[in-house]
Amino acid sequence: MNDSVALRCTDVQKSYDDGASSVTVLRGVDFTLHDGEKVAIIGVSGSGKSTLLNLLGGLDRVTRGEVALAGRDLAGMSESQLAGWRNKHLGFVYQFHHLLPEFSALENVAMPQLIAGVSRRQAQARAAQMLSEVGLSNRSSHRPGQLSGGERQRVAIARSLINSPRCVLMDEPTGNLDPEAAQQVLDLIEKLRETRSAFVVVTHDLTVAGRMQRVLRLTDGRLEAVA
Repeated sequence: MNDSVALRCTDVQKSYDDGASSVTVLRGVDFTLHDGEKVAIIGVSGSGKSTLLNLLGGLDRVTRGEVALAGRDLAGMSESQLAGWRNKHLGFVYQFHHLLPEFSALENVAMPQLIAGVSRRQAQARAAQMLSEVGLSNRSSHRPGQLSGGERQRVAIARSLINSPRCVLMDEPTGNLDPEAAQQVLDLIEKLRETRSAFVVVTHDLTVAGRMQRVLRLTDGRLEAVA
């Protein structure tokens, strides 16, 4: 496999049993994402965008086909191996930030490093650096409840990048924000073009999609390029 390939899907299919019948959501998705590439995935509600994102992140298993992250097929891993590989090579940003409310911004950002076995001092130093990069050095001791929606999302982005992952998956990252905060998050994503990490951004917002290098539409369980 090409060393520059961060993520690859090959004939990915996903079906769910619905009582006596089976419902097929993805019908053969082929997709290659290179280091540093920023790609948007759009599609109508119910088209399978979240299902695909869960498969890309190893949060769900494919029915058929292969999802390879940093050169390894996710289906061939145990749950513990998958958790370790995800922590090392993937970052996640959701519509709702999923920050831990009892911890400060600094502690939230440091969490993936601590899980990876980095010392607390090193993890917090790295977290402070990441918060500086997203413009939140002055908010590092604040808990999520003391931050605005846009600030919480920027903390979530800092957390997703702290381990320098090969790929960051974003699910509607601006969907819960007011226009000004959404613009700040978009500007931050634009700034992150310089990172080695590849980005997959699932969104219904064509303005967000337009800021990416490629736009793909999920239709009838397959991905197609948007001209």
